[in-house]
Amino acid sequence: MGNTESAVVQKRMVRFRPEERPVVEGVFDRLQGKESGRTQGNAAKVLTLDTLKVCMTDIAPDSMIVRLFEAMRSVDPGGAAPPSGGVSREQLLVFLADTLRGTAEERAPLVMAMACKGAGAVAMDSQVREFLEDLISAVLQILTCRGRLQGWKPERMEDSTRGVKLLAEQMSSEIKVSEQHTCDVPCLEDWLFRMSGVALYLELVLPDHSASWRLLFSTRLHGESFTRMVSSCTRRGPTLLLLRDSDGHQFGGFASHSWDIKPQFQGDSRCFLFSVFPSLRVFTCTGYNEHYMYLNQGQQTMPNGLGMGGQHNYFGFVPSALRQGGLHLGKCGSVGVGQLPEELQAEGKRSVLDMDPETQAIMEMAGKTLHSQGLREPEEDEH
Repeated sequence: MGNTESAVVQKRMVRFRPEERPVVEGVFDRLQGKESGRTQGNAAKVLTLDTLKVCMTDIAPDSMIVRLFEAMRSVDPGGAAPPSGGVSREQLLVFLADTLRGTAEERAPLVMAMACKGAGAVAMDSQVREFLEDLISAVLQILTCRGRLQGWKPERMEDSTRGVKLLAEQMSSEIKVSEQHTCDVPCLEDWLFRMSGVALYLELVLPDHSASWRLLFSTRLHGESFTRMVSSCTRRGPTLLLLRDSDGHQFGGFASHSWDIKPQFQGDSRCFLFSVFPSLRVFTCTGYNEHYMYLNQGQQTMPNGLGMGGQHNYFGFVPSALRQGGLHLGKCGSVGVGQLPEELQAEGKRSVLDMDPETQAIMEMAGKTLHSQGLREPEEDEH
């Protein structure tokens, strides 16, 4: 990059590391070189929409390519006036710098240009939602084409269209729109500033619970039995509950502690409820009380069942009503999150003959012979 670049471009390029700058500066030439039959001269100094479509047709839908092109055209690189009908090298460099390393203040005008496709300084919330749908679809397309879904198998997944719409709706719901359902650049700036913290939060939280998931219970595999579900989930460490009712609503909750059968609430403020369909939402604790988790069974005076949030008989959800009462579940499942508790890992290594030592001691005192002791299996390290 020589002295011919504007001060705006030079200031933006400082944000990249020395080894990154040649890559960023070469994007314009690489895009131009991918379109065969390009003429040299002034035409090669402008990136057209047709050129961009040729280069990006495999990784993004046409609607997203148009949005990117209009956002690039909206950039003021400083210095000479931008070319009409195309994007200059300087505009592309500023766009890349603001998109990849920019602040919320710098990104907000670009989001506005992509939402409105270059026309207007105010966008409807529906326009922002449509832009997010195109953006998410493009990300999925890129990850699929490059084989970077990391374990997800698209052929085994449901139609992604509904999931894309749900995620876009959830993200756009955080925008503080006006009564007319519109938003301006400062509104988008505030939204981008708050949304950027989500990625940082997930990066800190997810690694602790991103591995060692174990299926504990599923109505499809284990039947519609509350007793079976309770026996499968108690003393198993943190769990994730996933439910779907007969109306198709999908929801669940995260239990931060092992479930224990008792007439008192348990858990802590890390517990939360969530909805998957018809909308993506997370409901954290309010702090009004400590009613996080409740599991009870076989009681006459206290409520029975499994519940999270709320209070007795008015829980956030109660999956104990499998095929009975007012809640009819189509499917119910529970997943253990993280490693098994240490006491359960130790139990797994113990012989079944050692499970009730108190009873064995009483039998020996009564003069009863323990015939099963001769059936004990040898330890793994015995030869």
